[in-house]
Amino acid sequence: MTTSFEQLSSRSRRRRAVGKETGFHSWTENADWWLLGSVLGLIALGFVMIYSSSRSIVIDDPLYFVKRQSVALIVSLGVFFLIMRIDYRRFSTYSLVAYLGTCIALFLVLTPFGSDSRGAQAWFQLPFGFQLQPSEFAKVILIIALAGFVNQHRDEIDPWRLTLIVGVALIPLALVQLQPDLGTNMVLLSMVIGLLAVAGVKGRYLLILMMLAITGVFVVLNLGILKQYQLDRLTVVLDGGDKKEGASYNQDQSKKTIATGGLTGQGLFKGPQTRLGFVPEQQTDFIFTAAGEEFGFAGTSLILTLFAIVMWRTWRIANLSADFYGTLICSGVLAVFVFMIFENIGMTMGIMPITGIPLPFMSYGGSSLITCVACIALVANVHANRFS
Repeated sequence: MTTSFEQLSSRSRRRRAVGKETGFHSWTENADWWLLGSVLGLIALGFVMIYSSSRSIVIDDPLYFVKRQSVALIVSLGVFFLIMRIDYRRFSTYSLVAYLGTCIALFLVLTPFGSDSRGAQAWFQLPFGFQLQPSEFAKVILIIALAGFVNQHRDEIDPWRLTLIVGVALIPLALVQLQPDLGTNMVLLSMVIGLLAVAGVKGRYLLILMMLAITGVFVVLNLGILKQYQLDRLTVVLDGGDKKEGASYNQDQSKKTIATGGLTGQGLFKGPQTRLGFVPEQQTDFIFTAAGEEFGFAGTSLILTLFAIVMWRTWRIANLSADFYGTLICSGVLAVFVFMIFENIGMTMGIMPITGIPLPFMSYGGSSLITCVACIALVANVHANRFS
């Protein structure tokens, strides 16, 4: 690991020299347009699918969900440009403050300041009917905070420091679980393990952490922390045949909707399952089913290709980073996206449990969109500053 990092540092010094010679003064001149173009394509497809899957829900205003998502997109763009104006290395300086602020927000959402929606005390109610979900923002804050700590001690991650890192992560994890939100915690756990793996933590330690994570999930499932309908959603992939009229309805309709699309799809806005609203929460957790029915295998292959490009470019930027901190940030973002994409699409096809994890950039939800765009902004920031 030390040798590879020294090689990375040597390449970085050469790139900085090249950057000064060629005069890269603006991130727009040094942007990864493969990454940004793919993200914009996914967001655009998401808006089309949100409209298609929700236009019959609010009869008086078919654009109701699209308008609200548009507000989130405007905020997301503001967050993107704000992050791009600041060298990503400066974020580590304020990571402790951001981390403490996130923990406070996660605590306050559990008090009367928070609001209950769909069985979880996870949102702050904002004016005009908007909601803010602090557990979503915890993803990007934890990436910045843990990457900063790991970067400072990358050659000294012994059992004591590893315990400290896990302890730092457990505080927001515990607060999120009290909401309860096992799905978000699974994303956070995958990020922590992925980040530590890239940092060079010994394999036996990672194996112990994965076993502890699996044990934690098992404990949550058996201690009554989750409500019964949440347990049914998580276990329906194993015993869906016994709950046809209950928890498996969403997944049954989801698989049927995707199958209806066939090879080329039913056509935009022509999917019968989507048009008649047979898939509950289709504009959020099950947005992929709308694409599957209307665009078919061909269309969903395009979506998967765009996601693959995002993953590829993020991994590439991690390797091109000017320092190890940038590599860790990109690795954390990559772990978050890989897990979210696999889990969300997997649950629509019946191979993964239903956890309520949104599909990045496409699912309806302001907090999710802002967080995903913020993560991409961090990756783009690392790329733009790889010569400095």
